[in-house]
Formats: sequence, structure tokens, C-alpha cells
Amino acid sequence: MMLTLYAIPISLYCAKLRIVLRHKHLDWEEVPPPGGYGSDEYKALVPAGSLPALDHDGLLISDSEAIAEYLDEAFPDPPMLPGTAQDRAKLRELSRFHDTRLEPSVRALFSHIAKSKHEPEILESNWHSMLVRMGQITPLLPGETRPLTLADCGIPITMTWVDVLADHFGFADPATPELTEYLDGVSSHDAVALELADYTPKLKTWLDQQ
Repeated sequence: MMLTLYAIPISLYCAKLRIVLRHKHLDWEEVPPPGGYGSDEYKALVPAGSLPALDHDGLLISDSEAIAEYLDEAFPDPPMLPGTAQDRAKLRELSRFHDTRLEPSVRALFSHIAKSKHEPEILESNWHSMLVRMGQITPLLPGETRPLTLADCGIPITMTWVDVLADHFGFADPATPELTEYLDGVSSHDAVALELADYTPKLKTWLDQQ
């Protein structure tokens, strides 16, 4: 069996998949997209040119959510989705909210990272929009520590971005007590802790270089 992950170090969604791979105790080879991100060479493999992508013995899959669910079905131990349709639906609701609402609101801040491109009013507006999304995701979070699920793999990486961006822009830490409690529980899992320990310094170094 060969698992090859096309990824770049600070990609949020690549980090999300590494958590899944770590949690399932899988071995994988991680390689950069051939020709570079967005290159014609890479688009010959993945037409959208998006990252991450996974090659499993010749089966090529893109989109982090599709890859995560594939890995959970192909390597079901330990399971990362619960047994009932109702519980799976609630986890997918949380995961989709992260991918389509919270993460894009954080990504909207990226254009402000270079100091020369700061536009204070737009930055403040975008930061406020992100805070709204953080408030909206809070009721979707589980109220107690549970086994690690697919829905938990992207949020700690996104919140790492929020933490370093708050420091970069000079904003107060926006994490609510409920979100902090959730993140503490998720980070108690080895797969998350190991990824954050490797990812966070790389993200800070990248941010300092911008």
C-alpha cells in the first residue's frame, strides 16, 4: 500500500489531513505538487490545481473532505465518524460550517498580512466578520470531550491561524471560553498535538517572512 499526499507545509487543509493520517497510524509520503502549486504539470494530475490531493495506489482524490471520508472508510480503525445517522449528520454540519463559513472568513484576512497592504477599516470589518462566524460555530461544538472525529481536524488548525493573526494584527485573543474548552479537548489527542507542534512554528516563520 502506498499513500502519497500532495501538500505544502502551511496549507490548512493539508494539515487537516495529516491529523487524520496520524490518528489512523498510517504511513504516507508527502510531496509538493509537481511543478509547483497551480502549475500546468500539477493540473494535469488534479485539474482544479487544488491542495491537498491523495494518491492511494493509483487512485487520485482531491478535496480534503472527500479524502478524509475516503480514509475513514478505507481504514476504519479507529473510526472517525459515529455510528448513527443523526450523529454523523451533526458532525458533518460542524465540518461543513468550518469549511464553508469559518475558514473563508479567516482566509479573507490573508490579503492584509503584508504590513504595506494594511487597510485598517477593511481589516477591522473582515476581523469582525470572522468573529461573527466564531460565534456561530460555538453552538455546534460538542459539550464534552469525545473520540476524535473528522469534524475536529480542521478547526484547531484554523484557530492556530486566528491566534497568530491576532498577534500579527495587534488584536485581542478572540477565543471564547467554550471554544477554548473544545480546543483543549481536541488537542489532547496525540494526532492533533503532534501536528500543531510541527505546524505552528512553520506558520509563524512564514508569517514573519511576509
